[in-house]
Amino acid sequence: MQEAIVRTEPAVRKSESRLSKRLVRNKWLYLMVLPGLMYFIVFKYIPMYGLLISFQDYKPFKGIAGSEWVGLEHFRRLFAEPDFLNILLNTIILFGLNLLFFFPIPIILSLMLNEVRISFVKRFFQTLIYLPHFMSWVIIVSISYVMLTMDGGIINELIAGLGFEKINFLLSPEWFRPTYILQVIWREAGWGTIIYLAAIASIDPQLYEAARMDGAGRLRQIWHITLPAIRSVIIVLLILKIGDVLELGFEHVYLLLNSMNRDVAEIIDTYVYTAGLQQMKFSYSTAIGFFKSLVGLVLVVLANRLAKKMGEEGVY
Repeated sequence: MQEAIVRTEPAVRKSESRLSKRLVRNKWLYLMVLPGLMYFIVFKYIPMYGLLISFQDYKPFKGIAGSEWVGLEHFRRLFAEPDFLNILLNTIILFGLNLLFFFPIPIILSLMLNEVRISFVKRFFQTLIYLPHFMSWVIIVSISYVMLTMDGGIINELIAGLGFEKINFLLSPEWFRPTYILQVIWREAGWGTIIYLAAIASIDPQLYEAARMDGAGRLRQIWHITLPAIRSVIIVLLILKIGDVLELGFEHVYLLLNSMNRDVAEIIDTYVYTAGLQQMKFSYSTAIGFFKSLVGLVLVVLANRLAKKMGEEGVY
């Protein structure tokens, strides 16, 4: 036994020496990674400790250690809530519309921008479609309000000028979802093209030259070269998007929410705010957030496994 320990000691020292040499050789790379690593540790992993309060009757003055444990009581309450099914359905419908209409738009824009040969024009349109991303949802919704309001809104004035009756876009439940999706496309479509354009830029130009020599036009080059080359990127982003099925964001929907469209506009994020935080029900709101995260994790794992079965690399 002692001989075995003696024999393994040099091997351990040798591996430690290799590790230290590797750390010294790549020290600048590790230093570059350090800020991002610290961000995830401080803001993503350490706060997971707070998930414990979803199983407690949490009292701020008692803290996590002193609060009473109630087990799955808050989850039972969530699933027994009369409005929960409607809120969950609203969230899934908005996500489905997001996936159906918004997700392909950055891909289409990237393909269109890639076909622009004049660099000045290409940069101009790239800047133009990037700009809305840097505006907050408050500004986006405010601009939409000015355009869509019945009292002097440019859209309703055009409708009235054409002889039709004005439409109450902001209070009408049937217009909430189209308004939401159009605002998402307006703000985020340009920013979403960055990854796709980077993937397209890495394609070997000789492939396009060979295709042109074989008589392939622009559309055939896109279909047979560009799209297959960026397919893995599309799959990875789709998997990550599926993980956000219940994570639509609070601010945007809350700004569009009102008493007239609440039946179709109330989603899990706004419900957490109104039913959880406004009423100081911290444990209940944490339980809802835990449920959302668990659903997202399961869907990411399933989507990743499906992608690997189809021959793609997946996220991990």
